[in-house]
Amino acid sequence: MKLTLENYRVAEALVEWRDPLGALRLLEPALEDERDNVAVQQLAGRAYYLSLQLRRAEATLRRVVELDPCDAWATHALGRTLERAGRGAEAAPYLRLAAAMNPEPEYAAAAARYAD
Repeated sequence: MKLTLENYRVAEALVEWRDPLGALRLLEPALEDERDNVAVQQLAGRAYYLSLQLRRAEATLRRVVELDPCDAWATHALGRTLERAGRGAEAAPYLRLAAAMNPEPEYAAAAARYAD
C-alpha cells in the first residue's frame, strides 16, 4: 500500500503534536511498500522512538542510515535510541559521527557523554 501525501502530512503533524501512535496507525500499513522512501522511514523512526518502541525505532533508523549515510539526524536518532535502550557502547559511535557531521549543540552534547 502506498502512502498518500495527505496521510504522510497528517502523520507528520501527529508526530509534531506528540501523538506517535496516531501517526503509526497511518504509517504502518504502508511501511513495507515504502521501504526505500527515506522520508517515510525517518518519520516512522521518530514515531517509534517517541512511543518507546525502541526495537522498531532501531530497525527503522538503521534502514534510514543505510539508505542515506549522510543523514546526520537519523545517525543521531539511532545513537539516542541505542542509548535510551541502555546500550551506550553501541550508541557512542553514532553519536560521535552525528556530531562530526552536524555542529548542532544537541549532537555535540550527546557525543560528549562518550568522549574518550
